[in-house]
Amino acid sequence: MNGGDYINIVTRTIGEAYGTQKKELEEAAALIAEAIETRHNVFVFGCSHAGILAEEVFYRTGGLAVINPIFFPAMMLNTRPITMTSSLERLPGLGKIIFEKNHVSEGDVLILHSVSGRNAVPVDMALIAREKGVRTVCITNLEYSHAVTARHPSGKRLFEVCDIVIDNKGTVGDAAVEIEGLPEKIGPTSTAVGTALINALVIDAVNKMIDDGTVPPVLMSANLDGGDAHNAKIFEEYADNIFYM
Repeated sequence: MNGGDYINIVTRTIGEAYGTQKKELEEAAALIAEAIETRHNVFVFGCSHAGILAEEVFYRTGGLAVINPIFFPAMMLNTRPITMTSSLERLPGLGKIIFEKNHVSEGDVLILHSVSGRNAVPVDMALIAREKGVRTVCITNLEYSHAVTARHPSGKRLFEVCDIVIDNKGTVGDAAVEIEGLPEKIGPTSTAVGTALINALVIDAVNKMIDDGTVPPVLMSANLDGGDAHNAKIFEEYADNIFYM
């Protein structure tokens, strides 16, 4: 297999994930639209590389201005040593602290991305969200999750504790490309598939808001004429729902 095979695998996996998860995406989009329309909040979180999805959809051209990333510095990719992220995401109780320090409250929506779904931090966040009346959406790999044991004291994996589960249809271990003479697989698919799914989710939420007669707070590129003025109006109107400014 080569790079072209990887592109084919990613393209096929995106198609399979979207084609089989339309119902879940529509349900999640309805939650997001309702949260925005009722002036509640939307958050996205992931550990380490899973956090790339949070970076993908906040303060983004063509994206919803009111999607808030939850960034915990010790779990981001600029942490050194980077191996610390793997240790911390397994730490029970830390997810509860992260949740409680990030403005998440009843009626909000929390999107959690974890490929294996086995580590403690995202499971902690989903559990405390349920207690607080926060609806949860997870993007995960069900085949991977079913192949591993939970690292959370509850014995639960992420898909077992979230309201809506979206399967990225990846392989166990995430890497998907086999090369003759190399024992390890290479070419993870979760980021490419996950970004496609979460952008599809945003688009579905925008469509739902339009159907409801609501003007979606969609950002324009700051490099387009009129973009700054357009975005400034959104930031002013939704100041109480944007926490990254």
